[in-house]
Amino acid sequence: MKRTVYLLLFLLLSVGNFRAKASDVDKGILQNTFSIAYYRDGTNKANLNQVLRQKFTATDKDVLNYSLDTASYWIKFSPKTAKQFNGQLLFIDQSRLALAELYLVHHTGETKLIKPFSSFPYANNGATLGKIFQLPPLLEANDELFLRLRSNETFLAPVSIIEEGALLENFSLRNIIFGLYTGIMVVMFVYNLFLFIIIRDKSYLYYIFYIFFTWLTQISIQGYFAKYFFPEGSTANTYSVVLFSSMALVFTSLFTLSFLNTKVFSKLWHRLIVIYFYLTLLNLVVLCTFGIYAAFLFMQFLTISGTILALAAASFVYFKKHFKPAGYYLVAWSVLLVGAILFVMKDYGAIPYNNFTIYLLQISSAIEVMLLSFALADKINFFKKENEVAQAQALNASLENQKLIREQNIVLEKKVKERTEELENANDTLNVTLTNLKDTQSQLVDAEKMAALGQLTAGIAHEINNPINFVTSNIKPLELDINDLKEIITKYENIDLDKDVKDQIEEIEAFKKQIDIDFVNNEISSLLSGISEGAKRTAEIIRSLRNFSRVDETDMKPIDLNEGLQSTLVLVRNSLPDNLTVIKEYGNLPKVDCLPGKINQVFMNLVTNAIQALSLIHI
Repeated sequence: MKRTVYLLLFLLLSVGNFRAKASDVDKGILQNTFSIAYYRDGTNKANLNQVLRQKFTATDKDVLNYSLDTASYWIKFSPKTAKQFNGQLLFIDQSRLALAELYLVHHTGETKLIKPFSSFPYANNGATLGKIFQLPPLLEANDELFLRLRSNETFLAPVSIIEEGALLENFSLRNIIFGLYTGIMVVMFVYNLFLFIIIRDKSYLYYIFYIFFTWLTQISIQGYFAKYFFPEGSTANTYSVVLFSSMALVFTSLFTLSFLNTKVFSKLWHRLIVIYFYLTLLNLVVLCTFGIYAAFLFMQFLTISGTILALAAASFVYFKKHFKPAGYYLVAWSVLLVGAILFVMKDYGAIPYNNFTIYLLQISSAIEVMLLSFALADKINFFKKENEVAQAQALNASLENQKLIREQNIVLEKKVKERTEELENANDTLNVTLTNLKDTQSQLVDAEKMAALGQLTAGIAHEINNPINFVTSNIKPLELDINDLKEIITKYENIDLDKDVKDQIEEIEAFKKQIDIDFVNNEISSLLSGISEGAKRTAEIIRSLRNFSRVDETDMKPIDLNEGLQSTLVLVRNSLPDNLTVIKEYGNLPKVDCLPGKINQVFMNLVTNAIQALSLIHI
């Protein structure tokens, strides 16, 4: 692993010592030729005439860096002296600008829109690797150039004046670097795709998708996506950087979960990376819902936090869990982080802006991809060695177990013989004990039957006596009331039609008032109702007794448990204390196959025990 890292660092330093002539030929010419100032148009609607009346802020920067800003910037170039340009070009080294317009304001007040230099040999699909304008042959001292720029992403616009030949040489060099970078990514993609087909490890699947979207992201940033695939201004090209970067982050998180095996090594890091994964998916929703600017901001946050999260998780797995392949992963992300930091530093003038620093992200991502490929290969070797060690340990353990088994078999045979003799003796004792238990059980069952029979007899006697007494006590009053009615009927039958009927009727009515005929009728109805209720209760007791009397049935049959429980409650009703209320909530139960008598006896015992327990606690 150390040799690989040293080799990659050597290559990085070697490329760093290479400088493109085109970047250094005209260094400083822009500042020597023009006084530069800028104006920020937050409305994005101001035209040139409106801008001419605004106050501009002077700047001495060739690299116009306004961070994340969707406002339009007007850059004013005022010649320090009259200047002739023999075919020289104004080159804005940024292919991702949403708008780039150049205006010439002549000292006479005439304005002219300078069209982009479309005849440039490297232009394709209307796009190059930057924005190019051909400067006018002569600029007077009082002439001014106004450059209007706007970006939906990071507002970075390095501006330079360069010869066409030098720019062609510069682009040729960048195409070579682009070809080398694409070649590395294609080789890594195909190689790892082949390994995935053979091994079927999900880590390789996530990795090849990460390579693919990382490559798309880098070529979108450099302008090759617009050059070879979708033209400038198309929706696909506008959304390409944020979309491809977000997809790369999605598969980076999946690759990290699978490669570092965080589910096994650390539940905490696993949960954090899973949360990060869902945040990367959320950014795709933000892109579709809130637009490219909000998604770009969120994507930058995810990139920074994801890098820190990946480095922290890899450090934990490598140093705490001693998972060796995580070392490659840790170095790979460290190289990418260093490359990203240097790439940003060149935008702020901390390091030179040249073809090496422009391609720092591509160089560091290519190195990262190779290191991650080494990490996957080392992961296979790591598990292969672990498997070999485990097999050796398992073989030794198997041999030891065989030896122990042979020794234990001898001891076990002796113990088994001794134990068999003890069990035979214990078996004889258990047979005698079992016989005694069966006899005792039979006696207990008989005693329980007698106790149940005693409770049943007492309950039946009392329950039947109550309704019979009720009927008996009602018979005598009923007989008296019926006699009164009979007497009235007799009086009606004895009416003499030859005599005064009215007087006889009045006499009968007087008798009816005397005996209170309405009370007699109501009392007869009440007495009959009481007799009927007593008869019903007696019938209910007889039915419950018939249901409960199946104590000795031995055949299984389907019965209604609610009916058995109701019969039991009727028979024990006499045992219920006066202050005890039984609330019945029967469910809709299917019939159950059981011994009817036995289940009724169970209900009887449960209810009786409950009544006795309640009486003990003075309910």
